[in-house]
Amino acid sequence: MAKRVAVIGGGCSGLAAIKCCLDEGLEPVCFERTDELGGLWHYTEQVKDGQACVMRSTVINTSKEMMCYSDYPIPKEYPNFMHNTYVWQYFQDYAKHFGLTDYIRYNMEVVSVKRAPDFLESGRWLIDTRDHKTGDTSRETFDAVMVCTGHHADKNVPHFAGLSDFQGKVQHSHDYRTAQGLEDKRVVVVGLGNSGVDLAVELSKVSKQVYLSTRRGGWIFNRVDEGSGLPFDLTFSGRLFSTIQSFLPFWLVQQIVMAKLNRKFDHYLYRLAPEDPPLSQHPVVNDDLPNAIITGRVKVMADIKKFTSHGVEFVDGSAEDNIDAVLLATGYIFGFPFVEKEVIDVQQNRLPLFKFCFPPDLQHNTIAFIGCFQPLGAIMPAAELQCRLAARVFKGEAKLPSRSEMWEDIRKKEAAMAQRYVHTQRHTIQVDWVPFMDELANLIGCKPQIGSLFLSDPKLAWTVLMGPVTPYTYRLHGPGSWAGAREAVLTTMDRVRFPFSTKPVPRRFDANLRLLAHLLAIAVVIILMLFIFL
Repeated sequence: MAKRVAVIGGGCSGLAAIKCCLDEGLEPVCFERTDELGGLWHYTEQVKDGQACVMRSTVINTSKEMMCYSDYPIPKEYPNFMHNTYVWQYFQDYAKHFGLTDYIRYNMEVVSVKRAPDFLESGRWLIDTRDHKTGDTSRETFDAVMVCTGHHADKNVPHFAGLSDFQGKVQHSHDYRTAQGLEDKRVVVVGLGNSGVDLAVELSKVSKQVYLSTRRGGWIFNRVDEGSGLPFDLTFSGRLFSTIQSFLPFWLVQQIVMAKLNRKFDHYLYRLAPEDPPLSQHPVVNDDLPNAIITGRVKVMADIKKFTSHGVEFVDGSAEDNIDAVLLATGYIFGFPFVEKEVIDVQQNRLPLFKFCFPPDLQHNTIAFIGCFQPLGAIMPAAELQCRLAARVFKGEAKLPSRSEMWEDIRKKEAAMAQRYVHTQRHTIQVDWVPFMDELANLIGCKPQIGSLFLSDPKLAWTVLMGPVTPYTYRLHGPGSWAGAREAVLTTMDRVRFPFSTKPVPRRFDANLRLLAHLLAIAVVIILMLFIFL
């Protein structure tokens, strides 16, 4: 009989887990506590504690070619950066295409995951669930478990002096959906992460004034890349870029990235620059914040010292009175309270897991935690690779290193994060996108072999080396290879360009004409200078 695998959560990671189990001949059973798939990308007006949800206006920060599942490209008609409705539709289409919904039990909450009495011999697990509709509870035994609940869980609400005395509205970004009720209000947004910046920009269009409070500042990346106008992550997440970066001194890489970001706008002038360089804290992706600041709709403020009954005092001595609302974009505290603590006990958002996935001390590697990392890129392809690896480990087709080797890898990653990143609760699960996916792919046996590709398929090899590291590159060969991967890799830019094809445009000047135009412009400037000064 096929091994039964419990998949906890029907979001982007849970869907990949079901698919990977089916690919390996395992029998998945997915427990989704809501009535729909998609996780936080299924927008609902209703707010539920412990259930993250996007804002109505949320647009994803990673482009479609970099975030898709590796054997199911996002339609060429979809925009490169998708509104959350497109993202959710894509998840629905993926689930329908591969028949994943047949394996999902909706409205089923997992309340307990613990080792079976015979775990030492069998590696099996006992799963207790509660049916949200009937209230009935049940227990089942599974051969393995994939925990796909992610890391957007419980609200992190820091202690602020005087907050309990504040008479205005106080709301966490977890509970925010739209700007309704905040029109013509004076609002303080606390936190310069992606959620905080999105909130500040959205509110600035309807509120009277928005104050964006930040402890450290941050570096703002743009979806639209400088020069080409293409999605920024097509370049930033390229294999060539990653390879070059690995050979350069890290301080030099930091300076190059900092110079690029400051060409868009001066982060120091806009009072956003932190003390640390760009790659030492998680990036913020937003194209609209500089415009909101330069038009005065958003004012960047220092960290909060204390609240008063109707205002806020900041640590630099400035203050604002007559504040109507405070929105806390202060992140999340994640954990797995339904899993017995002897298996995993998250403290201060630290995950002692091999490849952020496997507990190293268990006698059997039959439980995996999926998507509990923060990449400098799209989370979906890396989570999918975790699922592929876990499914092969459960099946017995792949073997993890020894306990001591896994702990060595964990400690090495912890030390690297401590040396590179600002010491905060947020920077405990950071990974570099391409290197992390290559690590997982090595364990699976599907990392692109560019050297051999140059001998067998030079065109494909050149595209893999010089182009973006699209998820399809991890389906070119090895376990789980996909016959359509080569075409998907070679037609990546076709799908990127297609959404722009909305109307005819004049024929572009060729390179020689552009060069001639530049030379003529220089000649005109020289003649004018000679005429003026001689």
